Amino acid sequence: MKLKARLAREWRYLKVMRRTLKRVESIRAESPNLACDDLEAAVDKFRARPAITFEGKTVTYAELDALANRYAHWAKAQGLTRGQTVALFMPNRLEYLAIWYGLSKVGVICALINNQLTGSGLTHCLNISGALHCLVDGETADTLMAVREQLSRHIHVWTLAPAKEGQRDLGNALKSCSTLRPDRVDSRSQLRAKDVCLLIYTSGTTGLPKAARVTHMRVQLYMRGFAGATDGKPSDRLYNTLPLYHATGGLCAMGAALLNGASVVLKRKFSATQFWKDIDEERCTMFVYIGELGRYLVNQPPQQGERAHRLRLVFGNGLSADVWTQFIERFGIPEVLEFYGATEGNVSMFNFGGPVGACGRLPKYLRKRLNFRLALFDEETQAPRRNPAGRCIEAPVGEIGECIGRIGADVRSSYTGYADKAASERKILHDVFDKGDAWFRTGDLMRMDIDGWLYFVDRVGDTFRWKGENVATSEVAACLQQIPGVLEATVYGVKAGQEEGRAGMAALVVDSSFEIATLAATVEENLPAYAQPVFVRILPKLATTGTFKVRKQDLINEGYEPARGRGPMFFKHPAKGYAKLTKPTYEKLIAGAVRL
Repeated sequence: MKLKARLAREWRYLKVMRRTLKRVESIRAESPNLACDDLEAAVDKFRARPAITFEGKTVTYAELDALANRYAHWAKAQGLTRGQTVALFMPNRLEYLAIWYGLSKVGVICALINNQLTGSGLTHCLNISGALHCLVDGETADTLMAVREQLSRHIHVWTLAPAKEGQRDLGNALKSCSTLRPDRVDSRSQLRAKDVCLLIYTSGTTGLPKAARVTHMRVQLYMRGFAGATDGKPSDRLYNTLPLYHATGGLCAMGAALLNGASVVLKRKFSATQFWKDIDEERCTMFVYIGELGRYLVNQPPQQGERAHRLRLVFGNGLSADVWTQFIERFGIPEVLEFYGATEGNVSMFNFGGPVGACGRLPKYLRKRLNFRLALFDEETQAPRRNPAGRCIEAPVGEIGECIGRIGADVRSSYTGYADKAASERKILHDVFDKGDAWFRTGDLMRMDIDGWLYFVDRVGDTFRWKGENVATSEVAACLQQIPGVLEATVYGVKAGQEEGRAGMAALVVDSSFEIATLAATVEENLPAYAQPVFVRILPKLATTGTFKVRKQDLINEGYEPARGRGPMFFKHPAKGYAKLTKPTYEKLIAGAVRL
C-alpha cells in the first residue's frame, strides 16, 4: 500500500476510534447514571421521531418510553424489587426492548432467553435465572408450558397472547399500569452502573448455556460504543433481523440507532429472498449482520434492486474475507464495519477502515489504552503456553495466539462473568505477564499482521459456531446418548461445503435397536435447529487416547466424505429427515448445489 493510502487509512482509524472512545469515556462503575437513563435522554431529545417499526406498525420514541413505563409499573405491582429477575422468552417483536428497558427503570433484572430453546436447555436457562415470572407470547407459550413441571421453582407465566389455563393475561394487566415514568429516586436511586441489568445466555464448552451477567455499564458500553462507531444520525434507518436476545442485535444495533435519534426497522427473522426488497421499501441506510447473513445473501441468485439501495454502512461480526469481497462488489456496499466482542468478556475491537477480513486492531501506539493481547497457544494443553518462568508468551506477528483481555477496574476492561461463579473463574488466567495480573480468556484464536490488524482463525475447544449460534458439543452429545440404541456419542464441528462456520457432526456407536428416525425425532424435540447434528456417522467403536478421551481430531479430519472412515453416513435433509449420504450428494454439498 502506498504511503498516501496508508496515511489516509491511519487518519480514518484514529478519527473513528476517537469518536467511539468519546462516547464511552464517561461511563463509571459507581455512577448512578444507568442504561435506562441513556435511553430516557434519547427519548427526551427525539420524542416525536419514529423509533421502531415492526410488521407495519411504528412507535415513536415517546410511545416506546410510555410502553416501557407500563412494564416498570407492572413489575412494581407484582411486588418485584431491585435485583430480582424476570425472564423474557419471546421472539423479536415491537415490545421486546421496551420490556427490559422498562424493568431496568425499577432495578429489575431481565433474563433474555433464546426463543429457539426447548426441553432441557430451556429448563436450565430458566432455573439459573432465578426468575419467578416469565413473559411469553403466542409463539413461545406452549414451549414454556411443556417444561413448567420440570422447573426447580414455581414460575408465573404471563402471555401477550390470549391466556390459556395456567397463564396470566399480560396485555390486560398492562392496561391498568401508568404510562408515566416511575419516580427515579424511589425506584433506582440506590442502583449504580456496576449493578446487573440483563442476563444474556452464551454457550460454553461445559455444555448447557451460561448466563452472562451484563451490568448497566456493559449495556452502556455496547449501546454508546456503536452509537459512536456508526456515527448514526436521526435520518438513518437501521434494518435489524438479528435476535434481540443476543448482544449484537439487541444492544449494539439498537444503541447505534436509538441513542442517535435514528429508526429501527425490526424483523421477526432474516429472509434472504425478502432482504433487498425490505431494504428498498423501508429506505434503510444501515443494517447489522452476522457473518452467515452475508454468505446467505451472496449465495442468492441476482435479485432486482440489490444494488438500488440507500445503504451507507453495514456493521457486524464474523464476515469472512471471501464473502466480504463479494459482498462489497456485488451489492455496492459503501462501507463495512466489522467488530469483535464477547457478551461475557472484556475484549472489544473494531475494524475502522482496515483490510478486508480483519476484525480489529492493536496498533503499537495504543497498546497502553487497549487491554487485549494474543498469547501463544498450546494445542496439547488447550491453554496459552507458559515459559520456564511460568509466564505466558505474547504471539509474534504472523503466529496464532489466543486473544485474552486484561481485567481492570474501568468499563472497557472490567469482567463480571457468569451467574455461575465457578464458570466465571474458569475463564480467568492468573499471573499471565506479571505476578498478580488477571486476564480473560476469549477462547478465540487469532493472528496479527505487521500493522497490528487482527484476523480471527478459530475457536478453542469443543464449542463451534453454526447459523450464527455457538453450539456446545457436550450438550448435543448428552441429548444423543438418551436415544434408545445409542451406546456412545461424540459431537464436533466440520467445515461444510460453502457454508459459514462449522456444521455439527455426530459419531455414534449403536446396537441393533437404534433407528435413525428416532434420532431425528429426538433432536427435533430437544435441540434448537442450529444445534441439531447436520451429519451422523455410525461407527463400530470410538478411538480414544490413553486417558480414554475420544480422538475427535481424527474424526474431524475424516469429515463427512462417505469414502473416508467406517460405517454408514447420514445427513439432515431439509425435507426428509436424516437421509443416507451418497457420493453424488456429497459432491453436490461440496459444490454448494445442495443447501444444509
